[in-house]
Amino acid sequence: MEYKWTAMANVFIASIMGSINMSIVMIALPAIFNGIQINPLNSFQYLLWILMGYGLVTATLLLSFGRISDMYGRVKMFRLGFLIFSLASILLYLTPSTGDAGALEIIIFRIIQATGSALLMANSAAILTDSFPSNERGKALGINTVAVISGSFLGLILGGILAVFNWRYVFLVSVPFGLIGTVWSYYRLKELSIKAEKTKLDLWGNITFVLGITLILVGVTYGLIPYGNSPMGWNNPWVISSMIIGLISLILFPFVENRVESPMFRLDLFKNKSFAYANIAGLLGALGRGGMMFMLILLLQGIWLPLHGYSYASTPFWAGVYMLPLTAGILIMGPISGILSDSYGPRWIATGGMVVVTISFLILAALPFNFSYLEFGLALFLMGVGGGMFGSPNSASIMNSVPSKDRGVASGMMYTIMNTAFTASMAIFFTIVIVGITQRFPDAMTTSLANIGAINLAPVLSNIPPTSALFSAFLGYNPVNAILGVLPSSFVALIPHSTLNTLTGSTWFPSTLANAFIPSLRTSFYIGALLSAIAAILSALRGEKYIHENDDVETGKKSDIKSQENEIAEKSA
Repeated sequence: MEYKWTAMANVFIASIMGSINMSIVMIALPAIFNGIQINPLNSFQYLLWILMGYGLVTATLLLSFGRISDMYGRVKMFRLGFLIFSLASILLYLTPSTGDAGALEIIIFRIIQATGSALLMANSAAILTDSFPSNERGKALGINTVAVISGSFLGLILGGILAVFNWRYVFLVSVPFGLIGTVWSYYRLKELSIKAEKTKLDLWGNITFVLGITLILVGVTYGLIPYGNSPMGWNNPWVISSMIIGLISLILFPFVENRVESPMFRLDLFKNKSFAYANIAGLLGALGRGGMMFMLILLLQGIWLPLHGYSYASTPFWAGVYMLPLTAGILIMGPISGILSDSYGPRWIATGGMVVVTISFLILAALPFNFSYLEFGLALFLMGVGGGMFGSPNSASIMNSVPSKDRGVASGMMYTIMNTAFTASMAIFFTIVIVGITQRFPDAMTTSLANIGAINLAPVLSNIPPTSALFSAFLGYNPVNAILGVLPSSFVALIPHSTLNTLTGSTWFPSTLANAFIPSLRTSFYIGALLSAIAAILSALRGEKYIHENDDVETGKKSDIKSQENEIAEKSA
């Protein structure tokens, strides 16, 4: 086997394993919460941290790991990432405690796992760029893009299947792949990179960036949790302080990076138009699409699937199945767009991808909540095609625009921007939806109760916290059962049997929730369309195909002669 394909196989395992673990818990959370004996309706903070903590830690570490890899060797750091990831997966499988202690252990072990994932992610694109010649990098990065994006949807299916047997299998599934990757990368991967000079680590840059990102995302997370008598926590002094300090830290970050001796975030790389516009387009695209998957799963699990006869307990698995058209679109277009970008350049292929994503968002926004699945599936497939068209050409454009010695930091910057945007997107979309539900849910509940002649229950059921209403459906629970379960039995006994059957059935609550949920969901889709449209414009402005330098991966020799494509790009700029 040619070495480049050995490198591809190692990176493919790392990418698909990392992305599977970002999404696998999304579907398996009901089984995990049951396994550690946690009541999901009273544990919203654990739910958010298990979901978002992985992405948060990965986003904050990528920059530093990219810089360290340039100095000490990308393959060395890549191997370490495999090892840490495998050990953390074993710890997750063995989680010894239950209750709050068990939830905290899972969060801590997920943070360790995310550290290993960040080491893998920071070096994946750089290792592929080192191993493949410039005329095949789009294809290589396209295959890797397929691994990253399809892995996140494969995680939904695996989470649903494995959780049926045992919640611990959700974490065990990563262990054999992690061990194989650790051993294979140790014996077969070669260090082809030209190491950057060893310099001081960017202490102040790390502090301002990590502090800023962490505090803002922590603030947004706890802003979604009820505080006092308020259904949300935006008036919590800790949330306000966290957001302000985090924002100040991020404002200071570029000024710090312009003054330190060895910045981890190389602002000078943005002088290259291809690098700058591709990264900004990637940022906006990730902001638009990052929370989209979660919103669609909430739509399927909380409304559409129950309305079509699926039990709440089965909705997590079937939501993953019904999201497959999105994966199919990415699987088809990811490699094809990478190959085409090698021949024709990334500009118009990536731009067309974002245009397609924009159209798919608008189609989703126009659908009613009780849609025909054919229309919904076609919209998802279209979004997958657009994402596949954009992902690999955009990544190739970024990695081709930097010199060999800076590929680690460039890869770290690219994935940091994407991961931060994905995590922020989840927080933004959550906020939009929960604010909308908070405003509309009491009235929707009162109207629905009046329609079935049970208006006397409105004072009780209208006070269900919006977050509990939304996430109980997401976790496979009917919140009406939970609420009735804590009411005095004498009160429940007074409710007519026919009314009780209606309330606890599979259609009444989803219809009620839809009236409060859908308007906010449409707003989030319109925002996604706007961000994707701006990303398309920026993608078109990046200029023609640009390759910074050609590396001979067979001999390790480097040519500093720019290609004719560079000259064309410089003239057009």
